[in-house]
Amino acid sequence: MPENWPFDQPTNCAVLTNHSIVFGDDDILYVFHDLDDHGWQFLNGRPPTTKDVAVVALKTIVEMDSTVLEVADIPPGWAARRTNPSSPWERFEYPRQEATEESE
Repeated sequence: MPENWPFDQPTNCAVLTNHSIVFGDDDILYVFHDLDDHGWQFLNGRPPTTKDVAVVALKTIVEMDSTVLEVADIPPGWAARRTNPSSPWERFEYPRQEATEESE
């Protein structure tokens, strides 16, 4: 991993995101750090559908929106959200049931 890489996963770790973030105009408004496998999700705030799921390298997400580095230290089982890309991130622990549903 590069020096000073803040995430607990390597740069080439596969993460979940919305297709509309990678190939469209949507912004990253929610970040989930999964409790079960310590994986990461970077979402637009709408419930993802199978048609709108994309898997990319964590490094790709950081290159697309470097503000996610601000929440790289959230522990597994926690999330961060914001209302728009210029809003500050709000961190919160999400309920266990939601964590399981988000990971599926």
